[in-house]
Parts: sequence; C-alpha cells; structure tokens
Amino acid sequence: MAALLLLPLLLLPLLLLKLRLWPQLRWLASDLAFTVRALRCKRALRARALAAAAADPEGPEGGCSLAWRLAQLARQRPAHTFLIHGAQRFNYAEAERQSNRAARAFLRARGWDGGPGSGDSGAGGAGEGERTVHGVQHAAAGSGAARPVREGDGAAPLAPGATVALLLPACPEFLWLWFGLAKAGLRVAFVPTALRRGPLLHCLRSCGARALVLAPEFLESLEPDLPALRAMGLHLWAAGSETHPAGITDFLAEASAEVDGPVPGYLSAPQNLMDTCLYIFTSGTTGLPKAARISHLKVLQCQGFYQLCGAHKEDVIYLTLPLYHMSGSLLGIVGCLGIGATVVLKSKFSAGQFWEDCQQHGVTVFQYIGELCRYLVNQPPNKAEHGHKVRLVVGSGLRPDTWERFVRRFGPLQVLETYGLTEGNVATFNYTGQRGAVGRASWLYKGSRFGTPRGSVWPHLQPGDVFFNTGDLLVCDDQGFLRFHDRTGDTFRWKGENVATTEVAEALEALDFLQEVNVYGVTVPGHEGRAGMAALVLRPPHSLDLVQLYVHVSENLPPYARPRFLRLQESLATTETFKQQKVRMAKEGFDPSALSDPLYVLDQAGGAYLPLTPARYSALLAGDLRI
Repeated sequence: MAALLLLPLLLLPLLLLKLRLWPQLRWLASDLAFTVRALRCKRALRARALAAAAADPEGPEGGCSLAWRLAQLARQRPAHTFLIHGAQRFNYAEAERQSNRAARAFLRARGWDGGPGSGDSGAGGAGEGERTVHGVQHAAAGSGAARPVREGDGAAPLAPGATVALLLPACPEFLWLWFGLAKAGLRVAFVPTALRRGPLLHCLRSCGARALVLAPEFLESLEPDLPALRAMGLHLWAAGSETHPAGITDFLAEASAEVDGPVPGYLSAPQNLMDTCLYIFTSGTTGLPKAARISHLKVLQCQGFYQLCGAHKEDVIYLTLPLYHMSGSLLGIVGCLGIGATVVLKSKFSAGQFWEDCQQHGVTVFQYIGELCRYLVNQPPNKAEHGHKVRLVVGSGLRPDTWERFVRRFGPLQVLETYGLTEGNVATFNYTGQRGAVGRASWLYKGSRFGTPRGSVWPHLQPGDVFFNTGDLLVCDDQGFLRFHDRTGDTFRWKGENVATTEVAEALEALDFLQEVNVYGVTVPGHEGRAGMAALVLRPPHSLDLVQLYVHVSENLPPYARPRFLRLQESLATTETFKQQKVRMAKEGFDPSALSDPLYVLDQAGGAYLPLTPARYSALLAGDLRI
C-alpha cells in the first residue's frame, strides 16, 4: 500500500519535466515570497487610503496621499531625517512645515478664504469659471490675519485643480513646492530643466499650465522666452532671492511669510483616485516631450515601491536622478515616504564622488538608471569603494556585462532590476537577482504573461479588447524570466533581417579597448532598410584596433548585424536621464564633410574597416563601394 502511495510522488518530477513546468517551479519559493510581500504592501496601502478617507476633512490626514503620508510621518517620526542635501538636513517635521508654508502661498494665489464655504471642494473640484478671490485666513493654523492676494504679475488667480509647472533642479525647494502644491489642491508639472524656446512652450501648453516656478540660475537662459511666457498669462515666480526681471517675484520669500500650520485635507482630497495628480514629460528622444498624466492612484502605488524592493525605514537611499523624471520623483521620493526612510539627494551625479558620499552618509540603498553603474565601474579604483554599507541597488537599464562587473567589484550587494514606464500600466521586479532579467512572468501572477517560452508576444485578444503598447520588446525564457530585448523603434532591418541594437552593442562591449557603445541604424541612399552604425568611446589608455574589431564582429555577429559604419567619440550623447541619443545620432548620419569625429566604413571586399574619407563616401553613394 505504501509503495502505491509513493509511486505518484516518484513519477511527479518526470511529469513536471514532460510538461516543462520544472523550470518554473524551481523558483516557486522566491515567487511565493514576493507574492506575500506584494499582498502585504497592497493591504498596507489600502489601509492608509481608507484611514485617509475616514479622517477629518479639516485635518491634514484627510487630504491626498502625499498630504496625509507626510502628516503621518511628521507625527510618527518627527525627528527622523528625511532629506540630506549637501550640508543641509531636514527631518520629517521640518519637511511638513516647509511644505505647509508653500501650500499657503499657493493657496493665496488661489484666493482661498480659509473656510469650507468658499466653494472649494478639493483637488479639481471647481471648474475654471468658479474662481473666488479672498484674503487667506489661517483658520487651520488657528492664527494669522487675512492678507490680500498678491498683485503685480497680471495673471488671474489660480483655479482649484490648476496646473503649476516647476522648472527646478533636484533640491529641497523642489520637494517643498511639490508637496505644497499637492496640499493646496493644485496639479504640478515637472518640466525637464534643459528645455527652452519651442520645446518649453510646447510642454507648458500641453499640460495647460497656469503658473511657472523657475530656478534663479535659469533666468538668463530663459530671458528670450519671457515675452512668450508672459503672453500666456502665467503666474511667474522664481525660487530664490536674486534680482528678478519685472513681473517675476520670489516665491520662497512669499512662502516664508506664511505660517507653517497644516492646511485642511479637503482642499487636496481627490474626488476619484483616477483623477490627474501631476504631469511628467517623456525624455523627448523621438520628438517633442509628451506629457504623461499621473493619477492619484499611481502616486499612492508608488509609496509601495521600496517596500516591494525589500527596503525598510532605517535605510538611507542615495538619489541622484532628476526629480522631473518618474524614477527620481515618484519611485525615489514617494517610495522613500512610503517606508519613512532617509534620502540623500544629489543635484548632479558624480562618479568620482559617489563612494565618498556613501561612506559619509551611511548609504544602504542606491537607485540607478541608464548608464550610472557603467560610469562607476569605469572609474579608477577608490579606497572609499571598500567598506561601504550599500546592500541594495535598485533601478532599470543595467546591462548584463555591467551587472557582473559591478557586483564583482563593489559587492557583496543585491541588484534589483525593474521594468516600467512613466505612462505605463505595469511594472516588473527581478526579485531573484537573475543577471540580465527585468522581472518574472510567474504563473502566480494573474495576467502577468508578456509572452511564452515559444516566442508568442501577444495574448489571445478578443474583439473589443484594449491593450497598452509599450513599444518595448521583452523576451520570456523557459524559466519565466523576462529580459529586455530592444525598443521597437531602435530595432532596424538590414538585408531583410531584423537587427537588435542591444545585441550588437553587447558584442562590441566585449572588446577590452571599448568603454561605451551606442548602436543605431542609418539610411544609406540606394539601399533598403537601415545600415548599422556604432558610436564608440575608447577605454583609456587604449587605442582603436580596427583589425581586432573586424575579427571580433565577424566571429560574434551574423553578416547582416555587423556595423557598416563606426564613429569614434570622446563621449556618448545622452539625455538628462542618461538614455543614449539614438534618433539624433541617426539623423547626423555618416557624411565625413559634416562630422568632425573620425568615421570608418566596412569594406566587404577587403574584409576590413577603413577610414571613411570623402572619396570613399562618394564611392559609396555611387554604388562603387559595397557594404
């Protein structure tokens, strides 16, 4: 009888192998652990949201998610350090007070009268025609006489739910103004700091901005734009006390004159969690930046980011990403608020200063994006890179080769690669640490299948179904791991074959004399599709070895994937969020008379890369040089 009972158990592994389920079940413990963590996170966020909904609408904990979470932390751990920026340190109580002052200054621009009878019913609760202009009474704080609304810039009072754009670097003032806008029931638009002229005006118009707060150091470069900004009827503020042009006043001075007591929660409480909370602009790598609408629900969900990553309230998080990017603001700052931790905020990334900063501040978590980890492994050895406390690095865009070098040099530490989009509706976490993966498509997750091991990328769609097209190609292997393959816009066709830029770049980066590689497709007159071109940065003190490079690509890439053109550069062009500029590079092409960088062309007949001279360029256009 016992033998009969054991027989199914003995046959089970064979059955699992036959059904190809064993590779998935191998990671069952990790899948279960992450599922439990995700459920706990969801339950905690739901409990917070329900508590806010039941809170006194006159109190700060009855407002939007940012308002009530900051009020909670100011009450629960007031003396705990929230923010470190250079020599400045702010605890949670100070962050609450600073943002309350900012909220009251914005409310003054709204014309809020301080009472529930004013007609304001929360964020976006009043329409454009329901503006009221009154003095602000500090009823919630219990003190302060009413003062008139500021006049002088010619702009109409801000309506409830109006959009205020921030053009600021990563600094404490960015946070106080952002939090203050949220508490005042106003939407915020995070404008990329490099934008000027047409792209800047496009962003302000596309999000319907009614006001702009800018950094004083940007005023000189913005001077040609000021007439157009004034013509738009915007409130114009500067976040600083330097001399300003006419019509621009110091918002920080106005905020410092306000009391720091809490503002009523009903001013910011959304009527629906799907209402717009803020706008974040795409990086503009394929044209003008586009405004992604971020809902109150998504902001609430981002409070759970670091909990899902396994971070806790005693962690110190190093954040050197732009705050106008989702990774910096929503994942970095809001994620930190979610666990009540400390964030070290850097206005600009410095690979040479990174490990000294980590040692000085006791950093335990580092959030990366794009090429930051590559910059670190390319630095010369540093004493500070040993004995640090960093245990977890979290982010996206870490290539497998850099991943291995990073862990080998700076470990032991955990790398947690994630995948998501600012405007997207899904995120993945590589909680197992599988090198090169961005997440898992476990059978435990409902609706998580991006594809199948057999290569299908589309689920079974029914008529009337709606799907979100990410523009990314993800590959699901037989163990259920998701790996980023390429952007659909970056993949190009040559000789009738699809060429993935990531695969070509990884092959070239295996050469020890190359430090960075950017692969893209260029149009060649007289040829269909696009030919591969690679921008290269040499690793000091190496020189370019064209013979070795040709042998390497011939051995490691199929003929259609071998780059036809090479461009040697001092450094690669990237966006402010450290993404490689492929579209711009493709537009610049390979004309030696238009580019000052050394250029090379693949001579198929001679089996070598040769300097692309004007004569060879002419021969190529005439069809005399075969590529």
